[in-house]
Amino acid sequence: MQALNVPPGLDYLLQVDHLIVKQKVELIEAFLGFEGNNKYKIYNGAGQEIYKAKEDVDCCTRNLLGPNRPFDLEVTDLGGNELIHLYRPFRCTSCLFPCFLQVMEVYSPPGTLVGTVEQEWSVCAPKYSIKDGQGQVALTIEGPVCTTGFCGADVEFMVMSPDGSSEVGKISKQWSGFLREAFTDADTFGINFPIDLDVRMKAVLLGACFLIDFNFFEKKGNKEGDNIGMMD
Repeated sequence: MQALNVPPGLDYLLQVDHLIVKQKVELIEAFLGFEGNNKYKIYNGAGQEIYKAKEDVDCCTRNLLGPNRPFDLEVTDLGGNELIHLYRPFRCTSCLFPCFLQVMEVYSPPGTLVGTVEQEWSVCAPKYSIKDGQGQVALTIEGPVCTTGFCGADVEFMVMSPDGSSEVGKISKQWSGFLREAFTDADTFGINFPIDLDVRMKAVLLGACFLIDFNFFEKKGNKEGDNIGMMD
């Protein structure tokens, strides 16, 4: 049953079960390896643009820390009104440090925590817990051992029930061709979820998509740094 008191701007997600997230190609980044603030457009399943998203972090942090950088990310409607605010604190990216793992905080409206994406310790394959604003596990995410898509296939992270017993959706990083994969980190993702899922959890899954992008598909200086499993 859909929760009452839907955050402003998220009511559109009530009848949505699929989102497409496309990162904007930055030419200076593709050719020079200079890391700019990531920008995204978010579409519904029919291909209609519904939201925009832009990273907010200073130049030094972006280029010194690369994909490991902390950042704020604002998701706005097409009129520029901020609807969702994402915050990724600086955390460890190695499976060798299980006490300081990746987190994404999701606020909607900005200032009101609606959930978090929290990495679970694992060696062979990525795992995340999707928690609501009270810290209760609402969903889990299980990723593949190999997250490199050079074989020409999509990379799928399965969205599971809280106990991991059944699949309820997925986050897919879509193959975009060899040249684009090799020379840019501008990716396209698809997010599938039940249409009757609480819109707050839909917003948190959107946050999970961005965190997965930075954890596994964001390059530093256009160099691929991903390895098998969580051995970054």
